[in-house]
Amino acid sequence: MIKAILTVTVAALFSFQAKATLVEIRTNLGTITVNLFDEDTPETVENFLEYVNSGAYANNVVHRLAPDFVMQAGAYTYNNELPMDNVPTGVAVINEPVLSNVRGTIAMAKQSGDPNSATSQWFINLADNSENLDVQNGGFTVFGQVIDNGMDVADEINELPRFNMGGAASSIPLVDFTAEDAENGDEPGEGNFVLITDVVVTDAATVTNPELDPVPNTLIDSEDGADPTPPATGGSSGGAMNPFALFVMALGVAIFRRRRTKA
Repeated sequence: MIKAILTVTVAALFSFQAKATLVEIRTNLGTITVNLFDEDTPETVENFLEYVNSGAYANNVVHRLAPDFVMQAGAYTYNNELPMDNVPTGVAVINEPVLSNVRGTIAMAKQSGDPNSATSQWFINLADNSENLDVQNGGFTVFGQVIDNGMDVADEINELPRFNMGGAASSIPLVDFTAEDAENGDEPGEGNFVLITDVVVTDAATVTNPELDPVPNTLIDSEDGADPTPPATGGSSGGAMNPFALFVMALGVAIFRRRRTKA
């Protein structure tokens, strides 16, 4: 009898720890597979999957890159012309800052000063940002972890040059595009953006990567951090993107290249 009870208890605990959903963020630079933490952040995962299942992330663009900090998406859809379209957003989701913003985690962006304002925008932590993002604005909700070779793709994006296209895309990474191209009035096209062709659920089973052990957020009750600039939506719809003309007119059409320091 006791053995049977222990068996059921262990099975229940295992199911709780292992329950998750796998999604693929499919980009023109490769696929980023993410294990979602359904049990730890149920409201946020449900919110994210609503956008996934509605097709809201098809032809989405990585619109912000802060090297060695975050890459952010979920705001704009590219439909072969500029300006881009805003991703339609629904009701904001409650904040669930129970896990830590360590490298390789995916979290929700939100409006400054409003912890419960996350809608469609998300970001991947390119470094251990726990000291900053675990405490700012009520703590940023981590709801999944990149697995397999997904961070190789994220690191490739991390190396791209950035441009100022105005609004929330003031630090947008572009592929095979130069400051000279911008000065000549060339518009970036489909092949120049880091384009997310789609985000799809690949495994909704209750047992996916049970070996993952997400890091808890233990800093949430400490004072807010200050730098670097946290991911923000700039409004419930991500803000309006300025036409490419403003991109060309921006101060010198700044381009920033980061070169990784070799160990």
